Amino acid sequence: MSEHKSLQALFGGTFDPIHYGHLQPAEALAKLAGLQKITLMPNNVPPHRPQPEASAAQRIKMVELAIAGNPLFNIDLREMQRDTPSYTFETLEALRAERGKQQPLAFIIGQDSLLTLHKWHRWQELLTLCHLLVCKRPGYDSKLETPELQRWLEEHQADTAEILHRQTAGRIFMADTPLVSISATEIRERRHRGDACEDLLPAAVLAYIDDQGLYRNADPRGILRR
Repeated sequence: MSEHKSLQALFGGTFDPIHYGHLQPAEALAKLAGLQKITLMPNNVPPHRPQPEASAAQRIKMVELAIAGNPLFNIDLREMQRDTPSYTFETLEALRAERGKQQPLAFIIGQDSLLTLHKWHRWQELLTLCHLLVCKRPGYDSKLETPELQRWLEEHQADTAEILHRQTAGRIFMADTPLVSISATEIRERRHRGDACEDLLPAAVLAYIDDQGLYRNADPRGILRR
């Protein structure tokens, strides 16, 4: 029987709205990496992108509806309680302080985020706090921007998931998750056009979107909000 603590994984995002492109790769990742729990962390003020179209309360509700009855997922609302931009480093620093030095922690990102990780706040220190679990994304480059960044990736890459459970932080696991070509932008644009979205997100989430009248109107400036 292992004396190691179970690897805990965190998955942040705007979730505007949450959809199968978030959920299906996360479920596949759980099997590949031996995860018992994935904590979804919706953020209030994302630092690198426009403000969400749905309110914080609406996005929280959509996440709750999407994961209802699924024991793999839970939700952490700490980033929703901030009025300032949510930086991953600061969130992970707080979580590391709460959970202790011996707890293996991982942060889930998409391949698109890995490619721009070097633009994140204190990105080079992230691996002192956690592992990175990277899910494939359709159409994104598999190599980083410069030879130096690529070398950094290769130096930290985990060949197997087993090491993620034995070390508390410091590794990058490139997960062979299914390529799910769905984006929240596509869902919002379909809604603006009045197109169907049933195949893109859970029925309970879509029913809530309809009930709230979300993503129905174009941006007042005459362009689609992204």
